[in-house]
Amino acid sequence: MSRFAYVNGRFVRHGEAAVHIEDRGYQLADGVYEVWAVFDGKLADAQGHFARLWRSLDSLRIAHPMGQAALTVVLREAVRRNMVRNGLVYLQVTRGVARRDHAFPNPAVAPSMVVTAKSTDPQLAERKAAQGAAVISVPENRWGRCDIKSVGLLPNALAKQAARERGAIEAWFVDDLGLVTEGASSNAWIVDAEGHLRTRDTQANILHGVTRSTLFEVIREAGLPINEKPFTIAEAQAAREAFITGAGTLVMPIVSVDGVKVGDGAPGPVATRLRSLYIQRAREKAV
Repeated sequence: MSRFAYVNGRFVRHGEAAVHIEDRGYQLADGVYEVWAVFDGKLADAQGHFARLWRSLDSLRIAHPMGQAALTVVLREAVRRNMVRNGLVYLQVTRGVARRDHAFPNPAVAPSMVVTAKSTDPQLAERKAAQGAAVISVPENRWGRCDIKSVGLLPNALAKQAARERGAIEAWFVDDLGLVTEGASSNAWIVDAEGHLRTRDTQANILHGVTRSTLFEVIREAGLPINEKPFTIAEAQAAREAFITGAGTLVMPIVSVDGVKVGDGAPGPVATRLRSLYIQRAREKAV
């Protein structure tokens, strides 16, 4: 099946899609991105991702490429053309094409925008969740504005590669105080020894995860105790359960941290329940 990508105003075959060599996203990582999970051909957590996109663009003073209604049409069309029932749709917006200079182009240029969509296998994802996954820890070495969903992801890529080489799904960044901030592409959670759900608060230098925000609503509705309190790797290893959240992994149970089993080394009941509740809510609310 041929795939299609949206590039600056038109859909083209995926294999033929291209951006200019002086696009500032390519040369300077001067851009942002968003990823929506797709359930039954619809966008999950749609409004949360739009809100974060506008916030990221405004923080970097990049013009909005189009309004939300028009952008929704483009995203849905990308999903339709690629025949995605369950999967992911990726959006990237950069400051645009200009002669290479670190400062912003003056006069300003039109932003560049690309959209791609791909299918994923829900049954494979559920098998992975039923087995659980491993994480490793790496020193926090990212810039001080991780709340912006920037395309400048080299530290994240290096952390992910380190995780893969050690048979793990994710790497958790650990700051100078010895506290976990978040994962390379996810938010980090534990169920501590007292049975409380814990994750880093968004006042820290972490991404404001959209899946994280939706899960907060699910947790409150389920009446589970939750605390936005940081934790160490040792606390994670001694926790009852651990898991990560993100558009790509949804809610994924973690069964080992730096090679040490969490709990009994199997996905715990809280993470398993929250995965089910999150997917149910995301599917019901998808647009």
